[in-house]
Amino acid sequence: MYTEHEVSELMLNDNQLRHLDKEGYLVVEDVINPVTVLNPLVKEYESVLDNLALELYSKGEIKELHEDLTFSERLTQIYMDSGKVHPQYFDFSLPQQGIKYDTPMWHGPAVFNVLTCPELLKVVESVIGSEIYSNPVQHNRFKPPEKYSPRNPDGSIQLGATAWHQDNGVVNEDADETDMLTVWIPVWDASEVNGCLHLVPKSHKEGLNVHCPAGGTVAIPNELFRVEDAISVPMKRGSILLMHRLTCHGSLPNKSDRIRWSLDLRYNPIGQSSGRLAFPGFNAKSQSNPESVLQNPAIWDSMWKEARKSLAAKENPNYNRWSSDNPACA
Repeated sequence: MYTEHEVSELMLNDNQLRHLDKEGYLVVEDVINPVTVLNPLVKEYESVLDNLALELYSKGEIKELHEDLTFSERLTQIYMDSGKVHPQYFDFSLPQQGIKYDTPMWHGPAVFNVLTCPELLKVVESVIGSEIYSNPVQHNRFKPPEKYSPRNPDGSIQLGATAWHQDNGVVNEDADETDMLTVWIPVWDASEVNGCLHLVPKSHKEGLNVHCPAGGTVAIPNELFRVEDAISVPMKRGSILLMHRLTCHGSLPNKSDRIRWSLDLRYNPIGQSSGRLAFPGFNAKSQSNPESVLQNPAIWDSMWKEARKSLAAKENPNYNRWSSDNPACA
């Protein structure tokens, strides 16, 4: 654990802030404690995987529970045996469309502890100030090895490399002026082999690009930005990557034998729009009104369950502002 003094030392210095402003990204090492923060997260998700395995086994979708395998091996094998990936089962956000009363999601205390990690919030405070809102556009990401990943009927990989996008491009226009900060966290080491992020430095200075619908997601056409200037960003466990909301980024394919596991979080100043108002965020830190800070993960869980119930009963909002007939998508 960090002492109060050590936490205060995690404030970014002027050189780091200048780099983030100039380049649109910044890697900060040794922020998340692997033992006290990440290991409990892994343990919690082991129980979630247990639940998925039992559910699929009871439905006859898998014939073995594979309890003797490591977490990475077991998840990969269950995906292979069932013939499909199950990312929503582990996610702590809801899908953009098709929300049902029983849409799976996970909002456990270990996940909440990552979102509210004091060391992480101190770094975030350096960028957006001390009034910090945990934006609900947030995800758990398991990327299985491509050679083992289930395929779609057309032969494409169900869960592979992430297409080029800007985080500002997957929220509504009401968040275009929000000082949204992306925090990307590798739960295990992320390398070029297992599919780390890649990004285009300084692309945040060039505005918001068209994001074309593409196989259930969105993607920026390569012709619209400097894809040839992209760099990969391998990272060690415990480090974090900060990104501007307009930084063009994606991820490489996983060519390893193990899943690549990461979390992507977003924060913005309290009072600014999240860009997905139907999803529940919360005050993660506030100097002006500390009583408003959410400290109970059970309440966070109930907020999401209420949102799911509400959204399942009506047409879901549209968060994609571009259609496939846009000239840039032709």
